[in-house]
Amino acid sequence: MGKELFHSCPELIDYINEIGFLPLLSMGIPMWSAEDSVDEDCQYNRLPDGGWEWPLWEWKSSILQESGCAYGKFFKRKATFISREWWPDFCNYRRSTYPRPEEGSIEDTILDILRTEGSLITRELRHACGFTGPKMRSRFDSYVTRLEMGGYIVTEDFVYPQDKHGKDYGWGWSLLTTPEALFGKDTCHPERTPHESYERILQHFKRILPTLSEQSINTLLK
Repeated sequence: MGKELFHSCPELIDYINEIGFLPLLSMGIPMWSAEDSVDEDCQYNRLPDGGWEWPLWEWKSSILQESGCAYGKFFKRKATFISREWWPDFCNYRRSTYPRPEEGSIEDTILDILRTEGSLITRELRHACGFTGPKMRSRFDSYVTRLEMGGYIVTEDFVYPQDKHGKDYGWGWSLLTTPEALFGKDTCHPERTPHESYERILQHFKRILPTLSEQSINTLLK
């Protein structure tokens, strides 16, 4: 794990490709997140006028477009970047622990709609699945998160509303798709068993997080 703090998006992209797995925000493991890896000038800052600036948050789209990495809620339901090098093994292993959704289930419907449409922001996908009633948002999000954890859904990009001056604002909406559509089918099916993929990931985590016990790593990878 490098100790140098980064100041730019290209530096962070290089680090993601080097380390392979990097959460966006801190998960309580020292220096294992993009938030922990960037300097103070890249952190969240509340402005005097009530607005805010957060370079790290604004880099998310550029990281996805320029690095080609995967992004989604992959570890403990928290957003994480996974490099293209490590995505095939992650997807291969995780799909063995999160079996393909049963035909006709809500999760199966979500995937069918994404395969048909290609990609949709979360709100559009929720409406397409009929989750339009009160208190439906959190219930729907739990289905999407489980599909992300299983390696069935990734974020392709982020879409921002624009003000009357054509300037982006707000936190942005995740543009969801399937990894098959984004990366190609072969990247989700390496020529290894899920157990072989798991062992490769486990050994890699022992290198990048040497202070964590194997039990803690196993818990993280579930």
